Amino acid sequence: MADHHETLRDSDLFPPNHAAALERLQAFVPGAGRRYAAERNRDAGPGRRDNVSMLSPYIRHRVLSERQVLQAVLAQHSPEGAEKFIQEVFWRTYWKGWLQMRPQVWRAFLRELAADRARLEQDAGLRSAVTAAQEGRSAVEGFDDWARELVQTGYLHNHARMWFASIWIFTLGLPWTLGAEFFLRHLRDADPASNTLGWRWVAGIQTPGKTYLARADNIARYTDNRFRPDNLATEAHPIREESPPPPTPLPTPPTLPPGQRVLLLLHGDDLGGHEALPAVVSQIIPRPFSHTDPGYRPSVFPDYALGWKIPGR
Repeated sequence: MADHHETLRDSDLFPPNHAAALERLQAFVPGAGRRYAAERNRDAGPGRRDNVSMLSPYIRHRVLSERQVLQAVLAQHSPEGAEKFIQEVFWRTYWKGWLQMRPQVWRAFLRELAADRARLEQDAGLRSAVTAAQEGRSAVEGFDDWARELVQTGYLHNHARMWFASIWIFTLGLPWTLGAEFFLRHLRDADPASNTLGWRWVAGIQTPGKTYLARADNIARYTDNRFRPDNLATEAHPIREESPPPPTPLPTPPTLPPGQRVLLLLHGDDLGGHEALPAVVSQIIPRPFSHTDPGYRPSVFPDYALGWKIPGR
């Protein structure tokens, strides 16, 4: 029997427009309280995601802002009732701020990724193992299904992402950077901060001495017994010890001069420029962009450049 995710595409899961994002938010809000807290860890499989918000691509590309999402949730739930969902939104924001204040961590990831890519060119065995893992041919139950689901739908449940990363690193023994890049290429909500730091956390780099080990009983419990792999690693030792770098101060945003024309660039990382606009946009100029960062996948959402004049006071 064909898997359900074989018929799903990321355009079906995440229609790339603001109206679809708002509709998704409105549909999720009633269940954002205690139901979300009780059921959020369950991965029932593609097409059965009513226990999670499915808002992450829209928040990631700022079609919806964190503030907008939380305001909608708090209009129907108390802070205590929606505490778990609020925490998840704050974690995403925290990781973005953490990496923004430590850009050397991102640069170090890119350097390590480049070195591991070079190893792929020279090591046929490693290349074969990575290819098999990415194509869902690792012979690890569950993992192969998630690899195919990721490529075919552009999405994975958060719990499956943790299991996948742990199996990639500790069971298959593959370089963590290549797994993180695999996610960056295919996830529609791929966020450099959440993705990179999440993989570092699983590997034991982000939080010294702490790793994440995928367990068969945990996978079976939270996948409704769809998967129970019997060949998982039984230990997860940190890849390396690394002290977290100190934060660097963020630059002060410039004051926009009233009465002068300025340019606002919207790109795949931030399509929420409407929240920054102090006045009605006077000019809209489509400008397609091409992203050249290693491992960066073009967004499902279009890119634009907006120019407008800030009126005098």
